[in-house]
Amino acid sequence: MMASTDSSRDGMLPVMEAFYTIQGEGFYTGHAAYFVRLAGCDVGCVWCDVKESWDVVPEQWIPVGRIVADAMKHPSRIVVITGGEPCMYDLTELINHFHREGFRVHIETSGAYSLKGDADWICVSPKKFKFPIDEMLQSADELKVVVFNESDFDWAVSHAEKTKPECRLYLQPEYGKSNKMLPVIVEFVRIHPSWQISLQTHKFLGIP
Repeated sequence: MMASTDSSRDGMLPVMEAFYTIQGEGFYTGHAAYFVRLAGCDVGCVWCDVKESWDVVPEQWIPVGRIVADAMKHPSRIVVITGGEPCMYDLTELINHFHREGFRVHIETSGAYSLKGDADWICVSPKKFKFPIDEMLQSADELKVVVFNESDFDWAVSHAEKTKPECRLYLQPEYGKSNKMLPVIVEFVRIHPSWQISLQTHKFLGIP
């Protein structure tokens, strides 16, 4: 079943998967990072490539200390908390624990929920299936809009207007429509240079 926004399991979070890899998208592309993918999402993007992260099963609940201990087995001190929709949960304890161990904590979220916890980098990728809240757009360090069709450019601009001046702006083609949309994105960025192009480079590299 999908998770509620209120976790009833103190000191635990549902982890669908965790893995050490190279960040493939956005501002930190190319950096080694440990990914923690939390289970549970009610945003429901039709083109989501990790639909198995939407539901939560009992055995996925893991103590926060174990999540951090597993990350510490790897040399990078960047951890990316993603989902699913990670901000459905109170992340304060997890983020604080990672900080105590010297990690930078990055969050990847749709922006549909408030972030509970003090992250070092917030990437908001707004979705039409559940709109982002202004609070998250205003706190975003990076706005990453997935472009599925040409109407998504107006969608991107309307959300960029709500971000802080220093927020990095990215357009990323939906992977299955890259051949069609990437030339359009290139032309848009040439005309609007405040935007940059993000590609899912991990898929080209054949890594998680």
